[in-house]
Amino acid sequence: MLLENKTTIVTGAGSGIGRAIALMYAREGANVVVSDISEKGGQETVQMIGDTYKTPSIFVRADVGSAPDNEALVAATMERFGGLHAACNNAGIVGEYKEIAETSIEGWERTIRINLSGVFYAMHYQIPRMLESGGGSVVNMASIHAQICAPNISGYVASKHGVVGLTKVGAVEYSARGVRVNAVGPAYIATPLLNADDEAKSQERITKHPIGRLGTPEEVAELVVFLSSEKSSFITGSYYPVDGAYLCQ
Repeated sequence: MLLENKTTIVTGAGSGIGRAIALMYAREGANVVVSDISEKGGQETVQMIGDTYKTPSIFVRADVGSAPDNEALVAATMERFGGLHAACNNAGIVGEYKEIAETSIEGWERTIRINLSGVFYAMHYQIPRMLESGGGSVVNMASIHAQICAPNISGYVASKHGVVGLTKVGAVEYSARGVRVNAVGPAYIATPLLNADDEAKSQERITKHPIGRLGTPEEVAELVVFLSSEKSSFITGSYYPVDGAYLCQ
């Protein structure tokens, strides 16, 4: 087991990619702190962990765009498990789908707050506890849009580019002290959100990927688990796409 006796946090773990990561952390023997803004989804993930893997897990509701919520999440982790060794900062939103001039100021600020400031808040509180725990690994969820642009989602594109920059800074600052920081960039993944698309929209998304299909949450989670474990002990400050050759075009 790659994460046996390690304590982990996953944000946005109430569904989709975050849930898959939480389940795979548990599969690898970790204590899992499941966090989401949705209590129903988060509690369901905890139940799934208990039913399938029997490893310890708890749910802590948190809005990642809130600095106090991030602080409380890490405090609850330390209180329950006494340490922190890996965290996947996965929670995020797409935000308003509008051109820049039509995007509301409130919409822009909300997207940046959740997607970028939320990752900063998480690292701000996670890293000191990882240092106290003898080292650890932070995996930040970026996107293919951390490397390319797309129209009508300026806040999302800007925030995900920022996540990669923040990841690199964290790696340079803390890797020599035992905390590694990497970013993962999924393309379109078959989550409940995308599964709601009609057939035409679904086919349009598929054709963007040379591999000929969408990715699965589990394929993203496998990479996150690797980056969270000592198998990737010399890997830090990097961005890894999970994209079926999307970025090669």
